[in-house]
Parts: sequence; structure tokens; C-alpha cells
Amino acid sequence: MSRLIVVSNRVSAPKDPASGSAGGLAMALSAALRKYDGLWFGWSGETVEKFTGELKIEDRAGVTVGLVDLEAQDVDEYYNGYANKTLWPLFHHRTDLAAYERSYGEGYERTNARFADVLAPLIQPDDIIWIHDYHMIPMARDLRRRGITNRIGFFLHTPWPARQLLVTLPHHRRLVESMFDFDLIGFHTREWMELFQRYVEVEEKGTVTPDGEVRAFGRSVQTGVFPIGIDVDEFLTARNSVLGRRTYDRMSASAAFRSMMVGVDRLDYSKGLEERLSGYEQFLRDNPDKRGEVFLLQVTPISRDDVDTYQDIRARLDALAGRINGEFADMDWQPIRYLNRTYRRDQLAGIYRAARVGLVTPLRDGMNLVAKEYVAAQNPDDPGVLVLSRFAGAAEQMTEALLVNPFSREELSDAIKKALDMPLTERRRRWEALMTVVQDTDVSIWRDAFVSALQAVVRPGNGNGHAGDDGAATAHAA
Repeated sequence: MSRLIVVSNRVSAPKDPASGSAGGLAMALSAALRKYDGLWFGWSGETVEKFTGELKIEDRAGVTVGLVDLEAQDVDEYYNGYANKTLWPLFHHRTDLAAYERSYGEGYERTNARFADVLAPLIQPDDIIWIHDYHMIPMARDLRRRGITNRIGFFLHTPWPARQLLVTLPHHRRLVESMFDFDLIGFHTREWMELFQRYVEVEEKGTVTPDGEVRAFGRSVQTGVFPIGIDVDEFLTARNSVLGRRTYDRMSASAAFRSMMVGVDRLDYSKGLEERLSGYEQFLRDNPDKRGEVFLLQVTPISRDDVDTYQDIRARLDALAGRINGEFADMDWQPIRYLNRTYRRDQLAGIYRAARVGLVTPLRDGMNLVAKEYVAAQNPDDPGVLVLSRFAGAAEQMTEALLVNPFSREELSDAIKKALDMPLTERRRRWEALMTVVQDTDVSIWRDAFVSALQAVVRPGNGNGHAGDDGAATAHAA
């Protein structure tokens, strides 16, 4: 069986699978590498005075990882700069926050080439290479330049931007052209895939076949929709663990017969946190009879705190939460519990289970696995209600959630009230439909669908060494 080589910016395979310090993507990739023998390669998170390309190999809970240190300039220009100040805001439709600086682009190109220099000698003829996310868009091109002819797939974990916004990026054509050195490009939703295809059709006069093959730049690449999910069995184990049950008991007791709502989001402007708090504030104004009967637990771990934009949003959220508490709190009730810390997954499972309402309201998101975790954590006999932004990738599948426009605080206020007042029969019906989606998009299904589609791709004439392979390219549609 072929080895699977996973490549991503940060190698965050958790040493403890139950730990809450790893995000959904980290858990998903760890699950993939436990099934397929191989390697997870990327940046160590450490800096050195001068780049050496020295590779460090570790074992993390059965996952072999390969780590390389970067220079401080690489981190500043490639990671903090082009990835987080240019591509991230652009891909989330925040061109007002995007910084287009030449040094960032140069650092992005240089660092991806350095990654390719270190990775290329490790690749064996039958290896399958799976590259992840916006940090690594040029990696296939750089590996091809170093003689790598293996199948290479790419998965984008963020939205793809509308064409009219992408063209604001200097050298956008060069970035997209580099993607045609992949064999397969995967997206969470049909919308993100079609936006990519539309760019190619309009800007490059390319063509798209009914099965998702995109042709431009004298080459072709297969595209497909592969909605990511959670490891359902592992999450249920965490939910039912001693700590998961203990956390549920603590939160239930802490609620003191009040209805708890929960939001769990990394600190980021794409998550709609200010809009969520404003919508909750509107709910408290609209429903004075509900004051004292409900509270919001907002768990928001700090991320990218060395980027100015994130420092600004943290200050605004601190002020907004404080103002709402100051205006509405009583001597025995506080409407918002706002926590800037990380919890283990088993603790989160207990928190989700205790929450009558789960608020997942990003302004724009690739998928958002919190929505699926919240559903999986619920008690089937007395489930909570998921309030979900229609701009999250999960909304394309999870249509039985209460879908809202997070930009409208009145709409969010109405959804909160509807969720709190929803009768048990409707809550059960909606939960059963949502849990079916969660199970049908388990991470193992996502993993196997993408790898199978990558193995099946045939690209004759592209010089990627695929001559003689049988079968047509396939993609798993949502």
C-alpha cells in the first residue's frame, strides 16, 4: 500500500487524542495517518538564526511527524505576513484588512520552496502527497520543479473568494496557475469549488467539464467537493469519558436551572464574535422576561496575538462583553461568561452536552467542525438546538439547524428565542436529521473519499508520470 505524506504549515498532531489543544483539522489528519502509513511534514513552530533544512522526526500518538525550523524572517513574511495578513482576510472576504506587500509574497514563495527542498528527498516513488491549506498553495509547483512526479492533492480548509475579490491580489494569476500542478483540489462545499472554477473560466478563458475537471494554462486539474467531518466514535468516547461526564455535571450544576447557550471559537474576526454578542444583547432587550433565565458561555482561545488585527478584536470583545454584563447583570446572574482559554475535547463535549443552544455564527467559514461536535454531544432524549450561520460551510449540509444571517442582530435574536422555546418533539426531529449528517460525513469518509479520488486521477500529457493508470477521475460530491 502506498504511503500517505501529509503536508501542512504546522504539524499539530496531538500527543493526547483527547486534548482540546488541537483543532478539528489536526484531529482529522491524525486520524488519516493512523490508517495510512506515512508522514506528516511541516513547520516545527520554532525559529533559527539561519535556515539549515535539518529535519527532525518524532512519533506523536502513533503518527510520524517530520519537522523543520524556519528563520524569523520566514515566519514574519510567509506566516504572519502573506498567509495571515494577505490570504486569510482575502479568502474570508475582508479585503479591507488584507495587506498586499511585496516582501510578504517573496517570503511566501521562498518558504514554500524551502519546504519543497526538505521534503523532496523523502518522497518515494509510490507515495501519495496530500497538501493542506492556503499556506502551501505553491507546493506542488515547487515539488514538480524538483522532479517529483507522484500524485499530489490539495485541500483548502477555508472558503475560496469571489473572483471580483481575488483579482485584488497582486499576482493572483501566478498563484492560481501554480494550483494546476496538483492532480486534485478539494473544497468543503460546492460554492467554494464553483467560485474557483468561475475564476478560471472568466479570467483565464478556461473550461470546466461536468465531472469537475478544470482546464487552463495548458494543463488540467480535477476539482471535487469533500465535506470534512469529525471522528464521531472518538468524540462520543470523549463525551462519555469520566472527565466528559464530570464536566457535564459541573456545567449543569453551574447553570442553576438556567438555560445555557455556548459558543466555542478561536479568536478571529471571521467567527462573527462581535455580531454574536450584539445579537445576544438584542435578545436581552427584546425579551426582558428571559433575563436571569439564560446565559451565554463564550469560550474563545487566543490565536495569532502577534497580528495587530487580532489584538484589536480582542480589545473590542473584552469591552463589548463587559458592557453587556454591566448593563444587564443582576446580583445573582451574569448574562455572559467570557473565557479566553483552551479546554480539552472531553471537557468541551461535556460543555456542549449541557448547553440548550449552540451558537455557531461565523461571518464566513470553510466548514466549522464545532457545529458537528455540538450535535454529536447532545442527549438524544433531550437534545439542544444548533443555531448556525448560513455563511459557514456546514450550512450546506446541516439544513435542519436554525440558519441565520449573523450580520442581522434582530435575526439572531429571533433565532435564540426560537431555540429556547422549541418544543421537545421538534428538537428531537431536527437533532436526528443533523446527527445523520454528522455520521455520514465522518472524518474517515472524508479521508477515504479524497485519497480514493486522488488515486483515481488520470492526467495524460501533463508529464506527471500517470500514464497507464486505469479509471477516470472521481470526486465525492456533498
